[in-house]
Amino acid sequence: MITKDLLAAPTDVGTMGVCQLKRFWSRTIAAQQGQRVEGGMESLDHLVLHALGVGLEPTLQYFREQPTFEAFERWIIATTGGVDPGRIARINGAVTGTPYPEEITRWLESVDASEAVLSDADLAFWEENGYVVLHDAISPQACRAAEQALWQHLGMQPDDPESWYTRRNNGIMVQLFQHPEFEANRRSPRIHKAFAQLWGTSDLWVTTDRGGFNVPERPGWEFPGPHLHWDVSLAQPIPFGTMGILYLTDTPPEQGAFTCVPGFQHRIGEWLATLPPDAHPRQQDLHALGSRPIGGEAGDLVIWHQALPHGSRPNRGQRPRMVQYISMFPTHVEEQQEWI
Repeated sequence: MITKDLLAAPTDVGTMGVCQLKRFWSRTIAAQQGQRVEGGMESLDHLVLHALGVGLEPTLQYFREQPTFEAFERWIIATTGGVDPGRIARINGAVTGTPYPEEITRWLESVDASEAVLSDADLAFWEENGYVVLHDAISPQACRAAEQALWQHLGMQPDDPESWYTRRNNGIMVQLFQHPEFEANRRSPRIHKAFAQLWGTSDLWVTTDRGGFNVPERPGWEFPGPHLHWDVSLAQPIPFGTMGILYLTDTPPEQGAFTCVPGFQHRIGEWLATLPPDAHPRQQDLHALGSRPIGGEAGDLVIWHQALPHGSRPNRGQRPRMVQYISMFPTHVEEQQEWI
């Protein structure tokens, strides 16, 4: 077994000068070579990969090649087009616990000082239901640009329904992570402020996540999921954590809208305790718990507590549901989430 102390140190860096990156690489390669690594992945690994703009899932797919550390750094640069030095400085500050550069501190202070985007009523709704809708999270122009990016990536035509029905390995998920329009949405001040209000801090990191494309059901084409599920360990208590989905087009409830069980963060412990000893929580009829589709307009962001059962649903509308997944998290989070 390899202990954490025998992995690369968090401050070991390569040509990019990014702390924690070599530590993640050394742990992942060791595990791929059949060595048992004590402790598994660390929350700082997730932070670094998202902050660099590569994301966790594309990185783990790339590691199937078992790259050298030098090749890994070159892949990051090629994938992202290069990482701003200011972002690297902020990453290193988070990893080492040293102060951020002054411009980063000023930016975070400006987020703190900005006008609230979630009202007191919104926050009360969040506390009760475990989800909230931020209206007009991005502009109509940004919605159209990100929507167009999805159409182009998929090679489909908005006015040709026959082109929508192409089998994809990832179901309704679209493996589009790096795109200027997606990145612009991740930098939305309104989105940042909403998450800052929920977390109680502006010092947050945005996820580098993918898009989604859920087409209307028709004969021969059934909804592939994901059905209601959790992306987190159900060991109690489930720590606070947020997830988010941004509607890029108008999405009424029947159009495959995001679906969750409102308020379940308050009763999941009691529900788990009532299950028979041999019952698997994830295999229960979660819709019977009171699921609800949450529709919205283009530009609306739905944020939900990670303790809620959530998923998509069959699209019984006329148009595809088109979304971008966006969430934010602080530097230090409890390492319970089951990352993709």
